[in-house]
Amino acid sequence: MIAGARQPREDGPPPVPPSHQGCAIRSVRVQLPARRGEPAGELRAELRDRHEDGHHLHHLIWRLDPSLRVCSSAVLGGGIGPRAWILNAQVPGGYPRLDPDRHLAEIAAAEGLTGPGAGLMTAADVAAYTTGHDGGVTATVTTGLGVRGWAAAPESATHAPHRPGTVNIVVTLPTALSDAALVNAVATATEAKVQALLDAGLDCSGTPTDAVCVAAPEPGPDGGEPFAGPRSTWGARIARAVHTAVLAGARTAR
Repeated sequence: MIAGARQPREDGPPPVPPSHQGCAIRSVRVQLPARRGEPAGELRAELRDRHEDGHHLHHLIWRLDPSLRVCSSAVLGGGIGPRAWILNAQVPGGYPRLDPDRHLAEIAAAEGLTGPGAGLMTAADVAAYTTGHDGGVTATVTTGLGVRGWAAAPESATHAPHRPGTVNIVVTLPTALSDAALVNAVATATEAKVQALLDAGLDCSGTPTDAVCVAAPEPGPDGGEPFAGPRSTWGARIARAVHTAVLAGARTAR
């Protein structure tokens, strides 16, 4: 998430203001074979190659089944609720815009994405994304560590400008989670991220703009799985998948 962003909407992307309508965004799908160790039949991210305002960039798209809902800290469409898509967009270093939610909405509109969605951004190379898989859970991570640090920093450090370096984590799983378990899943993914960064030999807990999305089916009458902590069945799978993906990304990004 980027400091100073507008509040996200739950009913779809915010309208594109006149000053940004017609932004030059042209993208094509990058055809990639399944990555090694990637189970068949699981929800895969779609990598897109984008040219925008003279920059060659990439973004990832997840086109979600209507039965899924998302819990996220995304700058666009954050919170808990049904989402039709997730977008993780690369932006240039020194990102100048103060309306990342609207920028993400522009990219989504250019891709023909409709309905409510969740949008994240990063200055990391999105094409270098890494994945982890465990028992039906898939974690897809983009790892930018140029502005890394510790979460509990002195107050003076919290006033520094935040750039979108960012470790973005998107987790998908096939089992419904309760509201509490969805929130717990975000915490578990974050714990696993920090463990992976330390295992990679880095002196940080992340970056100031890290974001997490967890997508799982809507719960039925049973309310869904009640727990997603690291010692629950699904929480443990989330933790292992995220740890694998972040560790691979951190080793490459160092």
